[in-house]
Amino acid sequence: MPVPKWEYAISRKLAGGTFFGAELHRCGEGESMSQLRVGFFTEIYRPVVNGVVASVETLAQGLRARGHTVSCFAPSMPGAPEDDAVFRLPSLPLPTNTRYRLTLPLVGRRNVNNVIKRLDVMHVHSLFVTGWAGLRYARRYGMPIVYTYHTQLEAYAHYVPFEPNATRFAAGQLTRAFGNLVDAVVVPTPAVARHLRELGVQARIEVVPTGIDVERFGAGVRDESLRKRLGVRAGGRLIALVSRLAREKNVDVLLRALASANDPSMVLAIAGDGPQRDELQALAVDLRVAERVVFLGVVARDELPNLYASADAFVFPSTSETQGLVQAEALAAGSLVIAADAAPNREVLGEAARIVAPSPAAFARALGEIPARPDAETAARAKAAARRFSAAAQVEAILGLYRSLVDSTNIRSVS
Repeated sequence: MPVPKWEYAISRKLAGGTFFGAELHRCGEGESMSQLRVGFFTEIYRPVVNGVVASVETLAQGLRARGHTVSCFAPSMPGAPEDDAVFRLPSLPLPTNTRYRLTLPLVGRRNVNNVIKRLDVMHVHSLFVTGWAGLRYARRYGMPIVYTYHTQLEAYAHYVPFEPNATRFAAGQLTRAFGNLVDAVVVPTPAVARHLRELGVQARIEVVPTGIDVERFGAGVRDESLRKRLGVRAGGRLIALVSRLAREKNVDVLLRALASANDPSMVLAIAGDGPQRDELQALAVDLRVAERVVFLGVVARDELPNLYASADAFVFPSTSETQGLVQAEALAAGSLVIAADAAPNREVLGEAARIVAPSPAAFARALGEIPARPDAETAARAKAAARRFSAAAQVEAILGLYRSLVDSTNIRSVS
């Protein structure tokens, strides 16, 4: 069956930002949107803490706050909290050092009849097992399906024990095949939309930045007691990173930059965990900066606003992101952000941050130029730039997309 081509019409600019999307159905003044029943299928969810989980959870909460019903289908995981709105699928551990699971696409008959058959929209957040399961149900029961492209799979080829170029090619082919079977693909930045077009995705693409709680992160305060606990001396500088500790995040670049900067008063606090933690800790020892690097592990989201606000700069060395949710969070807290040069990073940060080459030397120079005192103008500019990432704006755009699909009769079927 040929895949229909949708015109990627750039027609709407989010206020104050660089993000665009296709024309969406929107509710006008006084127009009410009937309650929608939405199904989320995701390969990862609580208790895991990462950008995908935060994105899925924020969108679900925003939709529910507007009166819509969201039923989330996710793999069963050790330590998963009980939640009546989350339906756990059987899963098995993978033979790698990852929190992801091998999900079995088995949904009980009761949940199929009482939940899935009654959905108005299917929204999948993975193109692996749960994504294909969601696609199958959507086509079987005649509902539109949306796919959010959270991760550039080609940047994760090193996790697969095959030749890297072949793995990246296969990832691109999978992305194109899945993207062309759904009714719309949601991406967080124009750079990612261009990337999908280059891969051959012809389906409708909507650029919708992932939302954050701007007010909560904006309420972060500079906490001198926190800085002291992290080992920052009077007059010293605190550098912060919030990231999964994995090869594609380029955290080693910051450790080498810290060593090159040769400033004994500078402390790097790293919030997050991952498969590369032991390697990074050993590298810090080898570079003789271990006493100035604090590995905090996973930090509760309620504690992040003060961490961002207490840092003299937030650094972001990754070039593999589709958006980099933590960059928006840091902006909302008024942080000076120093990020690696990559198209999605530039589009997220705009003129509100400093973009540098993704090398230790470039980051070392930038670290050496961090002001000794917080700059009110920098903070105000960052907070203003963060407003376009409000969760409310994301929900409004996604609801417009849902409505345009629900109102459409052009719903394709697959055998």
